[in-house]
Formats: sequence, C-alpha cells, structure tokens
Amino acid sequence: MAFPPQFLDEIRTRVPLSDVVGKQVRLQRRGREFTGLCPFHREKSPSFSVVEDKGFFHCFGCGAHGDVIGFVMRTENLPFPEAVERLAGMAGMEMPRQSPQEREHEQRAATLYDVLEESARWFEQQLTGPEGGETRDYLKRRGVKPETVERFRLGYAPDGRNRLIRHLLDRGASAELIATAGLSSGGDDGRDPVDKFRHRLIFPIGDRSGRVIAFGGRTMGDHPAKYLNSPETPVFHKGQLLYGYAQARKAAHEAGTVIVSEGYMDVIALAQAGFTHAVAPLGTALTETQLALLWRIADEPILCFDGDKAGKAAAFRSVDRALPGLAPGKSLRFAMMPTGVDPDDLIKAQGQGAMKDVLDHALPLLDMLWRQKTEGGQFETPERRAGLEKALQDEVQRIGDRTVQFHYQSAVRERLKRAFGPVRRPPQDRRSAKPWPGGRRQGGWKANYPDMERKPSRAPGSGAAGERDLAEHLLLGLPLQVDGLLDRVGERLSEVNFVTPDFDRLRDGLLDALNHHDLLDSGALQRHLTSIGLSELPGGLKALGGSGDPSVRVLTLEEAERQWHHTFELYQRHALREEIEADAVAWAEDQSLEAWQRLQAKQELREASDTRLISADDEMVRPGGTG
Repeated sequence: MAFPPQFLDEIRTRVPLSDVVGKQVRLQRRGREFTGLCPFHREKSPSFSVVEDKGFFHCFGCGAHGDVIGFVMRTENLPFPEAVERLAGMAGMEMPRQSPQEREHEQRAATLYDVLEESARWFEQQLTGPEGGETRDYLKRRGVKPETVERFRLGYAPDGRNRLIRHLLDRGASAELIATAGLSSGGDDGRDPVDKFRHRLIFPIGDRSGRVIAFGGRTMGDHPAKYLNSPETPVFHKGQLLYGYAQARKAAHEAGTVIVSEGYMDVIALAQAGFTHAVAPLGTALTETQLALLWRIADEPILCFDGDKAGKAAAFRSVDRALPGLAPGKSLRFAMMPTGVDPDDLIKAQGQGAMKDVLDHALPLLDMLWRQKTEGGQFETPERRAGLEKALQDEVQRIGDRTVQFHYQSAVRERLKRAFGPVRRPPQDRRSAKPWPGGRRQGGWKANYPDMERKPSRAPGSGAAGERDLAEHLLLGLPLQVDGLLDRVGERLSEVNFVTPDFDRLRDGLLDALNHHDLLDSGALQRHLTSIGLSELPGGLKALGGSGDPSVRVLTLEEAERQWHHTFELYQRHALREEIEADAVAWAEDQSLEAWQRLQAKQELREASDTRLISADDEMVRPGGTG
C-alpha cells in the first residue's frame, strides 16, 4: 500500500535512527554523529556514519545510504510495507487504513503543494504592490529588514472577499482544491466562499523540507483574532511542525542547540539578530512530536518564555510534556525573559548581547521542575516536606529511561537535603555486599550455578573471571527455561545493555514475543524465536534454556524470579561501579562542584543497590529460598 507522507515523516521523527542502528552496530559518538563498522560489508576500520539530526546513514566504504526505513529493509530483508509496519510498532503508531477518499486525497497532495506555493508567491507580490504599503510600514517599524522579509517569504493578504480565490481559479485550481488547502471558508450555505486570510501580514509555514504547506496571518486591522493559522489539511498538522524549522536546522547543527520561542515575530527578530537557530510552535503548547523534532537537531533545546505568569505556566506545561521522553543526553533548558518583554523588545532595547545573556543563563529542566513544585509553597512541617518529596518523585517516575530516572532521583534527594537539611536514615545493617559478582554467603549465582562455564569477559574492566558474561547468560537463560518468568521480568530485561551483540538481538526477540503473545511457555518462546530467525541460541544458552541443566537449581517460578532480580542488581551494580570509577577520575582532574555532585550521586545509587542486594541475599538463604 502507499503510505501518507506525513505518516512516514512521523515514523522517522519518533524512532531515533541511532537506536535502530545501535541494535545491529556498535556505535560510538563522534561530535554530532555516530560511527561504527558497516553492517553491509566487511571492514576493519569504521567507515559507517549515522547522522541523527538529518535522519540518514551513510557508509563511505560501500556507499550504502538511506533512512531508518531503508536500514530496516536492508538489515532484516523486509519489503518496504513490512519495514514500515515494524517501525510503526516500535513508535506505538497504528498503521493507516486508507479509504478510497484518503487515497484520492493522497493523489491530490502534489496538487495541493502547487496551490499553496502559488498562493505564497501571490502573497509576496501583494506585499510589494500598492496595497501592501501599510504592512510594509508595519514591518519597517518592527525593524524587519528586506533580506529578512525575503528569507521568511513574508507576504500580504489584501482586504477583499475573494481576491486569492479568483487568482487561483484563473490558474486552473478548483474551488474544492482551494478549500482543501485551507485557503477559503464558507460556501456551504449557497453563498460564494471567501478568502481565509484578508488584510493580514502573511507568514508562510513550511514542512521539514521547506515546502509551503500552510500560512499564519497577523491582522493589520482591528480584527479580534490577532493571529490566524490555516486549518488542518491533508498536508498540514500543526502539532507535528515548527515554524522556521527548515531555515533553522542547519544553523542549529552549527550552534549545537535550537531556540524555541513563542511566535512568528520572535523567530524573525531572533534570526535577524544572528540567532538563526530559532523556531516556534504554531500557537499551541509543544507536543511530543515537536519535542522529538527538536531533539533530532539538538540535545538540549532552549525554550524561551516570557517571565510573567503565563510564561511560567507554559514552561511548566513543557516540563510535564517532556519528562517521559527524556533520554541520556537529551533534555531541555529554559530561558525566562524579563516580565513583559519578548525577544524582539529585548534585542531592540539592549541589543544582541542582552539576548545572548538570557540564553546563556537558561535553567536546566530539573530547576524548572523544582520551581513548579515549590513556588509559593510552605514547607515548614515534616508532612508538607514529605508531600513535596512525593510530588517530585511521582514526576520523576514518569521518566521513561531508567538511567535518567535514577539520576533524577538522586538529584531530587540532594536538592531536598540542601533545602531542608540532611534526612535522618534508619539504622542499617552495616554488612556490605562483596565486590562483583556479590554472592554473599550461599547467595548469588556462584552458589546456584557452579557448573556454568566461565568465559573471559569482553567488558572493559570486568576482570578475567567473566562474571558479567555469566550474568548475561543467566539474565537471558532463566526466562528461556522457566515458564512465566519472562512476563514478570520483561520490563527490567529491556533495560539491560548486553555486551554480546547476539544477546541484544535475543533480548529483542524475547520482548517481541512478550508484545505479541498472551501465553508464553518455553515451547512457545522457542517457536517465536524461530519464526523471527533466531532458531539457534547463542553459545551457552541452548543448554541453559532447554535441557533442564541440573546445575541450575531453580525449582519454582518465585525462586527463579528472585534469582533473576538478584542477578540483575549485581549486573547493574557492576556497570555503576565502572561509572563511579570514571567519575572519580573526572573529579580528580577538575575537582569542580558539578563533578563532585555527580560522583556523590553515583555513590548513593551504589549504596541503595548494596542494600537491595543484602536483602535479596537474606531472602535466598532463608528456608524455602534458593540458597
């Protein structure tokens, strides 16, 4: 089937190319790009590049090139429709069901683009003509230069009932097509339709490639609707686009960030002052799709809001919308303007330097979350402080990425401690878990899996004993062996970043089974894995997963679940230890407050992990446990 272009664009926006490629290729970040060994030909040095913000991969060795859909087609040997369906599932999107009317609209989309482009040219001509004098004067008073007018293709819609309609009809467009493009209104009552935009300064709105797909208009009179946008059309969906995106994309790549302002004139004023990496939503709060667009071109977009009550409310709404999508390295910053001053006002009054100072002092998202929950509050009693802590932690729980969530939890605890003093902790058992792999007394997998083959680990710094390799075998092998376990541990299994690439693919296969089947026993799992090309389990897992190996002393589902979570904690603790070692080196080099706080936060996470491990060990050595 043919897919609507906006549906394919939505997939490309929602599914990060680096995530998909990273399941097949070990990628390393190089500036704004990722590099690795090409999956399409044999090579010893990396020549394969992923350019995330532009959404394509390219191999300088074999010439392979394409987007996320093309990558899935080539690596999984899928036809185009099936590759689209696979990615739509990853993005949580329903496949489009085209009615005959929708197919007709799709066929007319190219014609819609022609009508919209002709309208943009006509608006531009009207601005330079005799009727555009008032609008030209307005732009001059606002300090908008001729080159800026040309860059953003500003125009003028003259005051008349159907001036644009008559022009487009003369060019061969039908009245129905003009209405579908959102350029006319009325006509349902038997009267002639009228132009949608009349006596307005026109701002053409482009798609991600710059094609005109809609318009915004500012009244030049006393119309109560100061700003008016095109309605939703087959090619325009305002929640999926940003004004100025096509013009700002290259500049954002060079600047390393993107500025999100509140309106058209803010974007224009910022661009004219040298901040050409500015965009704006189309009259609404930022949507998840718009955030995904921003994160494609910058890791930490700067949201610029007025400092008044409405501006703060908009900033807080953006915090709420962004939290679930935060990922390692992907966040937001917030630049709050002085009350009653927009970027255009500030630049005119104090110049480019004042605007740069506001942007340079943009607040991290955590600061805005803290403000949201504390501003105007009274926390003089323990109960109110406890309420604040719960409110903050509830928000942090909404963060989808567990690594980012852990760091936010630590940062919130630190912020609360600074605000209200140290929190008294109950006395703890000072017994500590032994260093990795941590099997205290009879607990841990050492006692439960004595015959498991111990291979040298490929993980840097994990030692020759290969404990991490052993843990990986168990984290995958137990769900393969014990009926019902995958359903209980699937969510945490998705958080494991396996060192062994084959294990990553197997993990994805298990999670795919979990998403597509209700009842999963060992046989059903094996059949599903075979159906997706994973009939041969990686080395060591076939015996563990299917033979009832007597060395695996797991008798019940509950025991298997305890053992699995214990192994998971040990595995994650080892990764955390490596991060602490790296952060300790970083702090020794610069001894900054930020580096020290990062190190302290990691150490707190390790203490919490130790406590959980001790509890798990105690559980496994009690009567009826697995020890």
